[in-house]
Amino acid sequence: MKILISSSNGDHIMIHQDNIKLNLKLQLFAHIAKQPAFHQFRSVEQLGYITALKQRNDSGVWGIQFVIQSTVKDPAQLDGRVEGFLKMFEDKLYEMTDDQFKSNVNALIDMKLEKYKNLREESTVYCREISDGTLRFDRQESEVAALRELTKQELFEFFNSYIKVDAPQRKTLSIQVYGCLHSAEFQSSIHESSSLQNCQIRDIFSFKRSRPFYGSFRGGLGQMKL
Repeated sequence: MKILISSSNGDHIMIHQDNIKLNLKLQLFAHIAKQPAFHQFRSVEQLGYITALKQRNDSGVWGIQFVIQSTVKDPAQLDGRVEGFLKMFEDKLYEMTDDQFKSNVNALIDMKLEKYKNLREESTVYCREISDGTLRFDRQESEVAALRELTKQELFEFFNSYIKVDAPQRKTLSIQVYGCLHSAEFQSSIHESSSLQNCQIRDIFSFKRSRPFYGSFRGGLGQMKL
């Protein structure tokens, strides 16, 4: 039996169901924040070897995820460091100049205009549109056109609404895995009462049944919305 030594924390911030403009704001934020997050968690705070900020697209529902694996901090502390980073990064985001904003937008446009390396890579993109039911086969062209119109103020408003600490529309799922180095912290955490802002999930099935769902792009089982 393999013993898990290190602990990990994954904060998944769910943003929205597939929407071109919101997708781009999310992608641009992730593009801007990815390297600063890696530098802060890995180099400055030295939380662990595995640290990442990722975009998520789960069946057409978009979000971002912070992942940190650590032996020096327990998951609750790692969760706090994510919140700390977002507070710190908020100031840096607001200080971004127009030239820096345009540079990041252009870098994202260049990434989207890269030619597919092979037929398999291209077909995978279209198959994903079909499997998710989004059917945006002109997504690349639509995203590039929308990116050219995106403003810095729109990015700020998106961050303030969905991502920043205490944002009014923020929805976060924190997945915490306690390794054996933090077994005492785990025992302490399960006895702590949840705050007004947090909900500790003890029964995943009951929790899922209690939550509202996004409508499926694909319609019912075996049906496709065209």
